[in-house]
Order: sequence, then structure tokens, then C-alpha cells
Amino acid sequence: MRFSMFATMMLLVCTLGCGSGGGTGTTGIAPAKGGLSGKLEISGSATVSPVVAEIGKRFESKNPGVRINVQTGGSSKGIADVQKGLVEIGMSSRDLKDDEKKELKNFAIARDGVCIILHKENPVSKLSDEQIVNIYTGKVTNWKDVGGPDKPITVVSKAEGRATLEAFTHYFKIKSPDIKASVIIGDNAQGIKTVAGSPDSIGYVAVGNAEFAAKDGTPIKLLPLKDVAATIENVKNGTFPLSRKLFLVTKGDPSGLSKVFVDYCSSKDVHDLMKEQFLVPIE
Repeated sequence: MRFSMFATMMLLVCTLGCGSGGGTGTTGIAPAKGGLSGKLEISGSATVSPVVAEIGKRFESKNPGVRINVQTGGSSKGIADVQKGLVEIGMSSRDLKDDEKKELKNFAIARDGVCIILHKENPVSKLSDEQIVNIYTGKVTNWKDVGGPDKPITVVSKAEGRATLEAFTHYFKIKSPDIKASVIIGDNAQGIKTVAGSPDSIGYVAVGNAEFAAKDGTPIKLLPLKDVAATIENVKNGTFPLSRKLFLVTKGDPSGLSKVFVDYCSSKDVHDLMKEQFLVPIE
């Protein structure tokens, strides 16, 4: 009898206190005094990750029972991780491809641009689209051919799988195998560091990252495109020609904690964090 009563009590405790469901991020989610509870794994674009990490910290402060882990690796990795079920949310600096849209959903949270950067000491102040294409495809290999010093050009390009590379090649209508790169880099910070350390180099990175670095004293300069200055303000007003949306990606429609976090990233409550990261919020 005592055993039967004990078993009944244990069953009642489990019914009231145990969560249900599977997976890594949405189990155990329940309203609590401090808000939601659970864990989200997020991976992908190095352009999107800084702002998502900051949003995650604010979200955790409002919901002490939540833990959000943000990892980079590129847009393609984030999308692949979602497809494989390794993370609940991916970060992408590009739109989904047609075959990816069959099982994935994406949600635009911000906009940024991609710009050409040179070392601050390089006297070249502008390049035409054609000159940029010729440099990146190896038809022009010396700065003297585009109004600069008699020095070989160090071409810095992004690794495959990086959405910034896709935005660059799409805009300039070139194929990534045709790029004659001297140096292959990963994220924007690495690209800026590489160009800042090499006076004869050329690279392309996110406008916000480059603008912040230049204002912070990093020896780089941002080149205009089609005579439009590479600034966040021009990305915001739609005049800068090479701009893109930034996304969060989920497998199917998000639910539970994933949905709450995606909605939060799309809300006006985080517009200040977007602007601090030199991104343009989606209104």
C-alpha cells in the first residue's frame, strides 16, 4: 500500500514537473517567473552573429531560464546546420535557394551592404565596376593600371560558402572560380585586418564593419560604388547599389522558444542593437 501511494505521488510529480518533446532547444519550455526556459543553438553568418549575440544577451537577461549559444562559420554552414537538425536557428546573409526553400523558412531582420576596401595609404579613391572585375579576374594585376602606384595588387577574397562572396559575385556578374585571389579569408574582421596590414591589397566586406573599423582608426578606406559612398546611411536610404537582407533561418515554421526569439529579433525592441552594430533594421 505504501509502495502504491509512493508510486502515485511520483507519477503526479513527474506529470506536473517534467517537460515533453524532443530536440535540443525547445524542451522544457514553460512560462516561469523569470520568463521562458530552455536553450537555443544558433550558427551561421559572421555578419549576422554579432547582433544576434547581443540580442541573445538581452533576451537572456529578460528570461533567466534561457540560454542562447551563437556560433559563426558562414551562411552556408548555418543553413546546413538547420537542415541537419544540429541547431534550431541559422543565420544567413543571403536569401534561401529554391531547393532550400522546400524545408526551410527565413525571416529578414536587418539589411547591410558590401563594399570594396583599400589600405588608407593607397592613393586610389575610386574604381569602376569594370576595373574591380578586371582586378578580381586577374586582367589587371598592378595598381598603376588603375591610377595607383607601380605595385602588384594583392587580391583578398572570401572563402566558398560565405554569403558576402555570393553577394559580391552576383553584383559584379562573375563566377567565384574565376576570381584570382592572393589571399582567402573568412569573416569580415579577418578581411579588414588583412587589408589594414597590406598597403597593396584590395578586399570586400560588410559596409557596417568597415565603416566602424575606419572610424575607429583602422587604416582602411571604403570605396564608393557608382559614385555612391559606402555608408550605412546610404544602405538605409536605398542608394548604395550593393546591399542585401540578413536572415534568421528555421526548419519549417518556428515554434516554442525558437518562434519567440525570432519574433523578438524582428521587433522594434532590438532596433537600438541593430544600429549599434551598424545594421539597418527591417521596419
